Order: sequence, then C-alpha cells, then structure tokens
Amino acid sequence: MRITEIMTPDVEFVDAATSIQDVAITMGELSVGALPIGTLDDLQGIITDRDILFRVVAKGLPPTTAVGDVMTARLFSCRQDDEVETALDLMGARNVRRLPVLDNDGRVVGIVTLGDLSRVLLLESGVIKQALQELSAVPA
Repeated sequence: MRITEIMTPDVEFVDAATSIQDVAITMGELSVGALPIGTLDDLQGIITDRDILFRVVAKGLPPTTAVGDVMTARLFSCRQDDEVETALDLMGARNVRRLPVLDNDGRVVGIVTLGDLSRVLLLESGVIKQALQELSAVPA
C-alpha cells in the first residue's frame, strides 16, 4: 500500500510569525496534533502539541511566542509513492509520529501520522475484523 492511499491531504499551514496561542487555537479547531510551518513550496518546520507543551508551557514562555522560535526545523518526510513500510521504518528510526508527504517536486501534498499507519496495519492484519465478528457473535 502506498502513502498516498492513507495520508491526509489538504494540510493547513501556518506562518512562522504566528503566535503559539493562535496555533494552539487552530490545532484545536482542526482537531490535529501538528501543523506544518511555511507553505506548500517552502516547508520550514512543524509544530506539534508536544512541542507546545515542552518548549513553551514547561519553560514558561508567553503565548505570544512566535511558532518559528519553537518549531521543529529538522524535518523528516516521505514521498507520496512510498510504501507504508518505508514510512513506518523512517518513523521508528527517527522517533517521530508524523511525516509531511511530498510529491516528486518536493511540494507538500499531505501528512501521514502514526495513527494512520496503525489503522492500516490493524485492518490488514485482520485484528479489527476478528474483534468485530466476536462482538457481533456475543448474545445480548
């Protein structure tokens, strides 16, 4: 299975000058745990809920802190045509939970998360199907 089949397309970006408070609000409204910083053509970094917790809240920084000051700038990414296993290997090796997905021109076309990959693996392994069958077989 290819990444393009499971990734979340249409990712929303934020500017590096955006305040942490505004980023946190946007993350809540979108119900996401991370937002890329920059544009489709210029991916500068990523900010995660964990970054906000450990780099802002734990250090007592003000909510007006610019996201560019605390974002993760060293990014790992995958290509939309990569196999799911490639993304899993990269996430495991680099200890990351989210990967920007790039096209052949290096433009961001989506994001894939550990949750996305976990769902696919569970479905492929038949664990969910078996659990649903067992639940359905239980008499009321």
